[in-house]
Amino acid sequence: MVDFKTYYELLNLYSDYAMVCDSKEWEKWPDFFVEDGTYRLQPRENFDQGLPLCLLALESRAMIQDRVYGVKETLYHDPYYQRHIVGTPRIISIEQRRAGERINSEANYTVIRTKFDGDSTILSVGYYSDVIVRTPDGLRLQSRLCVYDSEMIANSIIYPI
Repeated sequence: MVDFKTYYELLNLYSDYAMVCDSKEWEKWPDFFVEDGTYRLQPRENFDQGLPLCLLALESRAMIQDRVYGVKETLYHDPYYQRHIVGTPRIISIEQRRAGERINSEANYTVIRTKFDGDSTILSVGYYSDVIVRTPDGLRLQSRLCVYDSEMIANSIIYPI
């Protein structure tokens, strides 16, 4: 059973993550992860079949920071706004370890993309499967697996899901 303070921190982690992505504060995105934290974007079909292929696989906070550099400095793309709608996280398990607390949780998400000169469309729908650890700076992602439902992603994924 999780205490209210921990669940409140978990809600804030999910909420703050979405707001950083939606407000394009990319330099803050890596701060949600521990140093050896991972971020993966994988189609549901591959996940369900146990296949490892991901659309995007970042294996450390350094790789996540490199992605931020790419988004801000090197990638050329038609700019857009995005808006995350994230469901209430469901705690799968909590483990007390010598190194601290470890939370396994999931939350559904929808990301809506709005091009500057166009309509809003659904970019991605799926769920987050997260491993979250307590650090001296609060809760941080050890891993975030974004499992998206559709095999097809419109155009390309530039910004974090």
